[in-house]
Amino acid sequence: MGKLSRNAIIGYPAGIITGITYGLNPLFGMPLMSKGVSIESILFFRYGIAVALLGLFLILQKQSFRLSWKQAGIMLILGCLYTASSVFLFEAYNYIASGLATTLIFLYPVVVAIIMVFLRVIPSWQVWLSIVVTFVGVIIMTQSDSSQTIDPIGVLLSLGSATVYAIFIVIINRNKTIANISSSLLTFYSLSVGAVIFMGTIIHSGAEATAGIDCANDWLNLVGLAILPTIISTATLALATRNIGATKASVLGVFEPITAILVGTIVFNEALTTNIIVGILLAMGAITFMIITTKR
Repeated sequence: MGKLSRNAIIGYPAGIITGITYGLNPLFGMPLMSKGVSIESILFFRYGIAVALLGLFLILQKQSFRLSWKQAGIMLILGCLYTASSVFLFEAYNYIASGLATTLIFLYPVVVAIIMVFLRVIPSWQVWLSIVVTFVGVIIMTQSDSSQTIDPIGVLLSLGSATVYAIFIVIINRNKTIANISSSLLTFYSLSVGAVIFMGTIIHSGAEATAGIDCANDWLNLVGLAILPTIISTATLALATRNIGATKASVLGVFEPITAILVGTIVFNEALTTNIIVGILLAMGAITFMIITTKR
């Protein structure tokens, strides 16, 4: 095997970081939901804190915030997609185990590959094989057994989150209008849209935004949500997608269910079954095969 290209050296680690950080959603979100904090409030503060931190970073970097009207329109669409993906995922936590819900989002590589086929970008047989094996791994992971029964509403919400996330990835990868926008600025605008949507939802419902958020630990969880599964995962996703393509970046998201299941098992005492272990091993095997056999 020849030397890996610069794109591969940047893209593969970025994809792995995306998976791990996004898989930490339950770690910070579940304690807040268990205290009765509304999903709108959690996501408003998550996005709002992320926007403030990213905005400060962009100012220090002396980056321009300027967008053309066309770019602004695409940012609005990306923001709505990212917002919908978060809402579906957090709603799914109400119906199924958090590790399982976050794992089901990992079906998005299949959706990405199907969308790419419609865009006449046919993945290589190695990538197809990886997708099939990871898909089988996820199916095995989500089988009901004596330790957990699976609510179909939770499954559908997770799949909705996966589909929206896939469209988000494909737009970042394929749209030439936003090709010259940095990952940080792209993340900033996507999250700004989300923050405005959730603020509007809270005002419309007449609820108190901070209801249930009453100690330092709650705020630490919100800051954790803002930094790891929001800023870092979105920025590294854009970086991975641009360097190694949407399909490979998606398959690297295998680290997301592994992280979510470990968090669910270790922190929230969710069941770790033989099915889950077999599914994780299958997916890990597939991802290793893909990286070894396909160079950018």
